[in-house]
Amino acid sequence: MAFGWIDEQAQARRRAGLVRTLRPRPADSPLLDLASNDYLGLAHHPEVTEGAARAARTWGGGATGSRLVTGTTELHAELERELAAFCGFEAALVFSSGYAANLAAVTALGPHGSLIVSDAGNHASLIDGCRLARGATQVVGHGDPEAVRKALATHEGTAIVVSDTVFSVDGDQAPLAELAAACREHGAGLVVDDAHGLGVLGDGGRGAPYATGLAGAEDVVVTATLSKSLGSQGGVVLGPARVTGHLVNAARTFIFDTGLAPAAAGAALAALRLLVREPERAARAREVASELHARLTAAGLEAVRPDAAVVSVRAPSPEQAVRWAADCRTAGLAVGCFRPPSVPDGISRLRLTARADLSGAEIERAVRVIGETRP
Repeated sequence: MAFGWIDEQAQARRRAGLVRTLRPRPADSPLLDLASNDYLGLAHHPEVTEGAARAARTWGGGATGSRLVTGTTELHAELERELAAFCGFEAALVFSSGYAANLAAVTALGPHGSLIVSDAGNHASLIDGCRLARGATQVVGHGDPEAVRKALATHEGTAIVVSDTVFSVDGDQAPLAELAAACREHGAGLVVDDAHGLGVLGDGGRGAPYATGLAGAEDVVVTATLSKSLGSQGGVVLGPARVTGHLVNAARTFIFDTGLAPAAAGAALAALRLLVREPERAARAREVASELHARLTAAGLEAVRPDAAVVSVRAPSPEQAVRWAADCRTAGLAVGCFRPPSVPDGISRLRLTARADLSGAEIERAVRVIGETRP
């Protein structure tokens, strides 16, 4: 029977406690949200939603084509200029998603004959970029600059090192300065995904590369998403103009994809300008993360110390993690639930988002619910 193997895989997932389901949420959900990536609380900010509505009224509901045909508007160019200036890079190129931006950067900068050195904890989009690139990929230990050096030493020719800046599972930060030093010793480029750093780390939320002094470097390329701190949707690649120019001509997820919807571009631009005016939002997100961690550990839970806004709490098993998250939801709290294969170490977790707009009472409530529902 056609697709009969799907039933076998479904049964295997059920036995392993790894079945995933969609759960549509209402616009006015009563749940306290610690599951989304709305780090700065901007997704529903009036200026951001008005930016989206104004862009849709002006430019229409869609971009109408690929960026190289009709999908590039003056709004896209404006967003790219302001993103580049804010993050400290010469140029920016906007994509329809952060996933598409990562595929573009890795595949276009890892051509045939090159070496791609990838951190074992990287996000799926970076992993898929490595798989699709024509270069050879070598996976190294998580957050291990010395392993990166050894990998680069085995190759003569073009090479890039690929890493998240802040890893999405435990919220730990990559050793960016050490990675950059290893790259420069071997003439390699550094490509980092700042999805969880933009808006949270660096001066006023300018990102982890800016905080590390790497912004604007000729050998550093940064990808990011517009769907987390900026409360919108889309992705961006930041770097030297010659790199973004190369992507325009070589990146398949740019050339053959419809441009970012004007509403998303308008929302992201409004959020970026709001962050420029209110840089304290970035520091507040970090403060909330630290307070969550302190209270969770004080309650006897195994929580990983956050470097940005992601706080993870270890669960005994995939099944117990699912039940724990469900019990939290029943008690009025939405939390993320990470299980294999989403976690590279096989350890299931609750994943909490520290939002800048969370009050002290909401933090206390979240910790209480998590503690009361623990397996």
